[in-house]
Amino acid sequence: MRYPHVADQLSLDRVVIRFAGDSGDGMQLTGDRFTAETASFGNDIATLPNFPAEIRAPQGTLPGVSSFQLHFANFDIVTPGDAPDVLVAMNPAALKANLRDLRKGGVIIVDTADFTKRNLAKIGWAHNPLEDGSLGNYSVHALDLTGLATGAVAEFDLSRKDASRSKNMFALGLLSWLYSRPVEGTLKFLSEKFAKNPTIRDANIAAFKAGHAYGETTETFEVRYQVDPAPMPEGRYRQISGNLATAYGLITGAHKAGLQLFLGSYPITPASDILHELSRRKDLGVMTFQAEDEIAAVGAALGASFGGSLGVTTTSGPGMALKAETIGLAVMTELPLVVINVQRSGPSTGMPTKTEQADLLQAMYGRNGESPLPVLAAKSSTDCFDTALEACRIAVKYRTPVIMLSDGYLANGAEPWKLPDLDSIEPIEPNFATGPNGQGADGKDVFLPYERDPETLARAWAVPGTAGLEHRIGGIEKAARTGNVSYDPDNHELMTLTRRDKLRRIVADIPDIEVDDPSGRARVLVLGWGSTYGPITAAARRVRLGGRDVALAHLRHLNPMPANLGDVLRSYDKVIVPEMNLGQLAVVLQARYFVDITRYSRVRGLPISLSELEVDLNAEIDSLKEEN
Repeated sequence: MRYPHVADQLSLDRVVIRFAGDSGDGMQLTGDRFTAETASFGNDIATLPNFPAEIRAPQGTLPGVSSFQLHFANFDIVTPGDAPDVLVAMNPAALKANLRDLRKGGVIIVDTADFTKRNLAKIGWAHNPLEDGSLGNYSVHALDLTGLATGAVAEFDLSRKDASRSKNMFALGLLSWLYSRPVEGTLKFLSEKFAKNPTIRDANIAAFKAGHAYGETTETFEVRYQVDPAPMPEGRYRQISGNLATAYGLITGAHKAGLQLFLGSYPITPASDILHELSRRKDLGVMTFQAEDEIAAVGAALGASFGGSLGVTTTSGPGMALKAETIGLAVMTELPLVVINVQRSGPSTGMPTKTEQADLLQAMYGRNGESPLPVLAAKSSTDCFDTALEACRIAVKYRTPVIMLSDGYLANGAEPWKLPDLDSIEPIEPNFATGPNGQGADGKDVFLPYERDPETLARAWAVPGTAGLEHRIGGIEKAARTGNVSYDPDNHELMTLTRRDKLRRIVADIPDIEVDDPSGRARVLVLGWGSTYGPITAAARRVRLGGRDVALAHLRHLNPMPANLGDVLRSYDKVIVPEMNLGQLAVVLQARYFVDITRYSRVRGLPISLSELEVDLNAEIDSLKEEN
């Protein structure tokens, strides 16, 4: 009698898994489902989806490889990890494209179905690595996943092509067993997703269950792994991506201001998911307009703000270039406008599905004339909610366009998010003008559209159609207080300085930058912005575990900056600024504070490697010791 195989149980603190295959193999869905179950189990998670820009690259080629990386642990983590511990490769191209990233001794689970001479030659392999011993440094499980999945769904009379498509669900079932993941959520998901096609629904469920059963019964895997839940503050959590968090932050901001949220947008990778989500939220009073181009999108958003709504537009770098003139118009008209730039690799079309941080200078200075505006940057996928909410608050309170910077890594990545207490979020007062606010030359009460709040320097915001509040609007320079067209040199200088000073008033609402320097002995400060937060934090933890001292600080407000930033920068012997660009924040800091900044630049379309950063930080700290 043959008894079911029972694998040994091994507890781990953390695991990094990468699912990789052809862009049609469903790797994003597979990774997302594994992530959802892992989040429901209670692990801390961080993800890194990575997919081709082409809609359908040639099958079996290196440019067509799509991957999804998940880091999950029983403690607080801040990055999706560098080197995967496990690589699930669905074809030769996926194996070759990702093998160099796998740690030595890592696990490879590979589908052997496509390892033909033709497919190997297509990616430049003369020999089959599954047979020539070249994978000796790894633990390799070569399985015919396609054949196993096809057999599992044979009863459903699918075409060969449709049957083979279930291999991703077979792999998901196998990995769910191997890492002791819950299965109920995935079974429910498949039932709902394919409810209109019962055959496909039942086939996918059968393949998933077959993969799970294969892990239980085969003797291929001698060890099964367990990663316990991570301790987290009490509360209700859900998995959330950066784009979804941004959408929720915008909805909350508009709600707290008592305004209708109007999104004028044109689809562009990787920002489109914000448009997709907001278009589903008519029940929350959201109005979305998919425009014919980027210029129309931002124009509609600004028009909505003129009409008394909260105008928002979303885009990525190339779209920002097209929106620049209308953003300048928002500076001149001094109306609220929230501009979300989900950055990607450039210039021009660049690498649309890859991440970068190279739009900072564009956000700060990419308009004609003196046109200052606030710039914020989210540090994590979940922080996109708070940063979007903050952008709404500043835009409404100070009557200004605000640019929020996210990036492809944050937009598509996911983390556990503790649902906020919405009642505890302070309201945002739009303070619409309701009547005359000044006197004309004849002594009669009049409405002065550029009469300002003495604290914020925000001008009056009048909803069109309100009796007695008629006023001029447009891009030509305004006369102070009256808003009439003015070419007077002194008035232009006054208005230019006023717009600058209004930006400076925002500093009062910005908290001082906090420095994480546990020992108080650090001589090196690592300063980050945006999505470098994760790699910087993780690298610093490792540096400290190695017995060295390093201080950390991170900027959300990039323009204006916290009031104490200059003093902080000058209190350390060396300031290192890691960025996914060629040193844009470093340039700004040097110009504003006259301090030496050590640039740490990476522009590879990927997040900064925490392992590389750890090594380089150790070297910088040791070099200071040697100098003394």
